[in-house]
Amino acid sequence: MLQRPRRNRKSAVIRDMIQETRLDASNLIFPLFIVDGQNQKTEVKSMPGIYRYSIDNLLKEVESCLKLGLRSFDLFPNIEESLKDKYATESYRDGSLYLRAIAAVKKNFPEACIVTDVAMDPYSSDGHDGIVENGEILNDETLEVLGKMALAHAQSGADIIAPSDMMDGRIGYIRELLDHNGFTNVSLMSYTAKYASAYYGPFRDALGSAPKHGDKKTYQMNPANAKEALIEAQLDAQEGADFLMVKPGLPYLDIVKLLAGNFDLPIAVYNVSGEYAMLKAAIQNGWLDERVILETLLSFRRAGATAILSYHSKEVLEKGFISHSTI
Repeated sequence: MLQRPRRNRKSAVIRDMIQETRLDASNLIFPLFIVDGQNQKTEVKSMPGIYRYSIDNLLKEVESCLKLGLRSFDLFPNIEESLKDKYATESYRDGSLYLRAIAAVKKNFPEACIVTDVAMDPYSSDGHDGIVENGEILNDETLEVLGKMALAHAQSGADIIAPSDMMDGRIGYIRELLDHNGFTNVSLMSYTAKYASAYYGPFRDALGSAPKHGDKKTYQMNPANAKEALIEAQLDAQEGADFLMVKPGLPYLDIVKLLAGNFDLPIAVYNVSGEYAMLKAAIQNGWLDERVILETLLSFRRAGATAILSYHSKEVLEKGFISHSTI
């Protein structure tokens, strides 16, 4: 035999030398949940090892992550029901929990990269990502709310704003508003191909943001569709997106690869709560070795993702699965 591929697997040195896909801390974004109050740290029941933090404990968590080399964080608020209304006004109210959290992290850790979520559902009494009228999600009217939210995030110190609502035209609307107000350096990470997925259950548990009626299929994408993702991506790129995101991750690796192969923008992927919960349950029951976590994260990189939002981000560094540099 002239070709024996196993020769390139015979030692760890050679395997590392020819490794095609690399993963390090700089590829990871750690989602963090925020609650109001003091000295709060409550575990999300459906997501073992993941907590809701009050701002004081959020700062401690960010500090511990930075010491590990993890520098990027995506913040998500758990809002009291009494503060929710039809137009999500709490989302941009001066002094609100979310805006205070953004400002506190940037004040204490200016080196941290803060990604913020723009969508109405955490603040909406309807639990939807848009304004609801007679059972219909209004697209254009919602853009004004999303714009106010994004501008408030930028004013509070956000580095990257990530609209997750899937309303048509929101990237262009937000980009123009930010630029008009002098925030030309604030990036937009668009949830470009966000599918109407059953994998979001634990996240909605963490935030209490499930829709009060109906579903999100009129604005989130059909899991059966791939070509539609190219349409969404083309629009987002034309409207000024700096990143294109695919959500969820594991069931949509083909979409990650599709966008990576057709666009020059960085591709992000969200390794969502349901994916995290599945692996954690299997590991805790002894059905899978915890090395499956690293294998999963590598699959996103191999498919073409530059940035990975994952609840595993901190633990892969704590356990030494990856280092500050590369695996």
